[in-house]
Amino acid sequence: MQASDVLVIGAGAFGLWTALACLERGMSVTVIDERAPGAGASGGPVGALAPHAPERWSAKADFQLRALVSLPERIAALEARTGLATGYRRIGRAVPLADAAQRAQAEARIAAAARRWPGARMWIEERAPEAWPLAAPWGLQRDDLTARIDPAALCAALSVAVAQEGGRILPGLRARRVGPGWAQIGARRVRARAVVVAAGWRSFALLAPWLPGAGEPEHGQAALLAMRPPPEAFAIQARGLWIVPHARGVAVGSTATRRRADRRTDAALEAVIGRARALCPALEGAPVIRRWAAARPRAASRAPLVGPVPGAQGLFAATGGFKIGVAIAHAAAEALGAMIARQPHAMPDEFLPRNLPRAAAPWRRAERSEAPGA
Repeated sequence: MQASDVLVIGAGAFGLWTALACLERGMSVTVIDERAPGAGASGGPVGALAPHAPERWSAKADFQLRALVSLPERIAALEARTGLATGYRRIGRAVPLADAAQRAQAEARIAAAARRWPGARMWIEERAPEAWPLAAPWGLQRDDLTARIDPAALCAALSVAVAQEGGRILPGLRARRVGPGWAQIGARRVRARAVVVAAGWRSFALLAPWLPGAGEPEHGQAALLAMRPPPEAFAIQARGLWIVPHARGVAVGSTATRRRADRRTDAALEAVIGRARALCPALEGAPVIRRWAAARPRAASRAPLVGPVPGAQGLFAATGGFKIGVAIAHAAAEALGAMIARQPHAMPDEFLPRNLPRAAAPWRRAERSEAPGA
């Protein structure tokens, strides 16, 4: 393998955006992935991009909001340079309100959103449009900030952009170990000025010598239904459930099972599909055309884990996106690219590996139980 300034391990959203950020700074970049770009947690069908609840604000919530606001411009540039669509659109969201307590909470949340979400709006509607019906006896909490994207299409476009900038993406290669400025790939130790570990939940095992107990996998399942949503369709969020209209169908998901890392779907997904159809009657009878499962990287802090690994100069983490990874990956990668280039950056302190709280999570049991996906 030819040496590069930067070796990125993992071709998901974090890895590919990081590769692009480094290439745009004049560095040479190689990306490896044990399967193919977007084959892991970044390839799911749901693609909901939603802001954090405005009444519970934090540095992570603020970073996520700024990432959501900046994403349309980044996506427009990506689509223009590659000629590939990513499915991005700001479609808004509805949260059905089931009782008076939820209605009161939504009314209080509107005031918080007005303070925290500049340029966006939250409001209450009494009923859903007839073409996109929704069971909501106490109305709907709506916002116009939530967007959707096709994660697999995003990874495909990023792969093309990386190649256009001179980067190399090598599928079918897995890093067995990493260290300060090197990675063990097969029998060969490959060196680079910066090694970025962006291998999803497997990153935690690679980084364990420096960051023990950094995180664990959380299994998720989702499905795509064959249905042409009406033009006014918005994303729907309920407890443990997303319904997201896309140009190619309607995605529903997802389950959440900690310390499980296989790629199988099971009865839990069928239950999610049933809940989605009960909540949104327009989905009744729409056939399932894709079932998907993968493990998301859940860091011990529940925040992304992005930045230099303490005690290992030249080694960087880019993982832990969990449920917001696709939404923030471009912004996290921009900050990480600046770190690698020794430039000023805007990474929140709580994302930095040196600030990770130690947690003895026995997640390695999930790796031993991994089986091929169905």
